[in-house]
Amino acid sequence: MQERRRRLVVVVIMVLVALGGAFYESLQTSPAQQGSVQSAVTTAPPPGTAAEALGKLAVKGRAPKTDYKRSQFGDGWQQVGACDMRNHILKRDMREVTFVSATDCTVLSGVLDDPYTGRTINFTRGQTTSDDVQIDHVVALSDAWQKGAQQLSPDLREAFANDPLNLLAVDGPENQKKSDADAATWLPPNKDYRCRYVARQVAVKAKYTLWITQAEHAAIARILQTCPAQLMPAVSTG
Repeated sequence: MQERRRRLVVVVIMVLVALGGAFYESLQTSPAQQGSVQSAVTTAPPPGTAAEALGKLAVKGRAPKTDYKRSQFGDGWQQVGACDMRNHILKRDMREVTFVSATDCTVLSGVLDDPYTGRTINFTRGQTTSDDVQIDHVVALSDAWQKGAQQLSPDLREAFANDPLNLLAVDGPENQKKSDADAATWLPPNKDYRCRYVARQVAVKAKYTLWITQAEHAAIARILQTCPAQLMPAVSTG
């Protein structure tokens, strides 16, 4: 009986020693290892941010541009009430706006604090001046066509082309430089606006279930690393 008790005591002591050693090793985790554990917890993007939404977008290759035409997205600007969408966006994005008349909502003049360049543009409607300010599709129609819009109905494509979420009044020459580029090949020269710009692109692609390329994902993620709390935009027609 006594021999059996001695063996039991020995076994208990061995188990306690083993558990103590494991506990001691857990306390010896290096600062680098501890940092990696902490970073794994803290780098998850906050809910409702552009970074979180980016993580939910599908990543695929670019589809062929075959059959793309501007008319696939409707016949120009939609009328919203008495005014077309171009003039709604000019009114929304500019200040000191004037109109052709009290009964005509066509924008005659205004001042644009251009988000793409950071410049202030004094806009006046006219044959040689109207293009100084253009309405940009933040996600270009051609880019959308190659990343899922071919599968949208004609009505949805027209809605996409006239969605205030996807429209910005911007510097005309800079808009021409952008053309149909995505974030992997063009970003606004005004670096202070880049976080809001890519957040809007993410919001548009999420709304219409469009995808992004791997290069595009990397470019947007790189920008959002500088502004992890960047929220998705809240947009109106103005």
